[in-house]
Amino acid sequence: MQAQPNPAEMSDADIKIEEIDNGGQRLVLTGNWRSHGISAVLPKLSKIESGKANGRLEVDVSDIEGIDTAGAWLLRRLMTQQKEAGGEVALTGADAKLQELLDVLPEKTPAPEKVVDDSTLFQRIFAPTGEAMVALGQDLVSAMNILGSAVRGAQMKLGHGSGVSPASVVTHIDRMGVRATPIILLMSFLIGAIIAQQGAFQLRYFGAELFVVDLVGILQLREIGVLLTAIMIAGRSGSAITAEIGSMKMREEIDALTVIGLNPIGVLVFPRLVALTIALPLLSIIANFAALAGAAVITWAYSGITFETFLGRLNEAIDYSSVASGMIKAPFMALAIGIVSAVEGLKVGGSAESLGQHVTASVVKSIFAVILMDALFAIFYSAIDF
Repeated sequence: MQAQPNPAEMSDADIKIEEIDNGGQRLVLTGNWRSHGISAVLPKLSKIESGKANGRLEVDVSDIEGIDTAGAWLLRRLMTQQKEAGGEVALTGADAKLQELLDVLPEKTPAPEKVVDDSTLFQRIFAPTGEAMVALGQDLVSAMNILGSAVRGAQMKLGHGSGVSPASVVTHIDRMGVRATPIILLMSFLIGAIIAQQGAFQLRYFGAELFVVDLVGILQLREIGVLLTAIMIAGRSGSAITAEIGSMKMREEIDALTVIGLNPIGVLVFPRLVALTIALPLLSIIANFAALAGAAVITWAYSGITFETFLGRLNEAIDYSSVASGMIKAPFMALAIGIVSAVEGLKVGGSAESLGQHVTASVVKSIFAVILMDALFAIFYSAIDF
């Protein structure tokens, strides 16, 4: 059996042009006409194709050392263009394999079909809105399904026949709560300091710098503390939940849980929901203390308000409703973050691009849900005078 030539030892593709009778030409193809050896001949081939057909064209391929689909396609294109220009083409020296390859290749590349948009102006304007509303409805249905499946799948009995153990919940509390404490402390301390500084500067014109304590206390405990903490958790832990569940979906681990008889929602989503519901209120309390500490430092530095005066005024400014109004919102915001993140994680397809898109969507939707929920609670508190 004859050994196949080594492509590395072949010479690059080349074309020799010879004149024949009646003003025709003979093209003698030599060298390696495989994909990695045809680059050298492309300029010469383009020049031949751009020239006018003049009589007969003979293409001699007997000296070709090797050819693949890429080289055969160039040869087919050359012959087709010569025929379309009115010339006569003859192929010589082709063996059975090359002739079969040329016969398989089409003479022309089919042109892509033109996509005609026949939609009306009304459809182009309102169709995206309708699609967004349908997607929103589907997300709401998925969220309710996940919430119900999480409760039902876990059977409200941690570690008893549901695949959920207390260790899983504690692990997620550590990851979502304990490890988030440093960044929450730093952020809240700075936010409290900034609010106190700006408030003190403005109230100074009215000789009411002491009331900056009221401003910081009420604003932080009722709104800013839990809201900014929830936004931080949505960006930090919500994205992690989506990435983890999405990666499991890509690797078909969720299908594997179903095969072995476990409820994926109860095993994967329920512990994370419980952990978020516990961690977010605790982080909100830490954030409130850090913000008040930052405000106390700034008011002492800029306005000369001592810590004793700050604490005394704070005790007069806030009451039970100021503290409770923020804490009541925390579990609901935690559930919203967890459910939205789980929904986006379960929607991940089989590509890394899909995972990135849904992680981004998870963060955006979670933050929007948190802000919307805060606004609804504010309206509700105002209605009941709380």
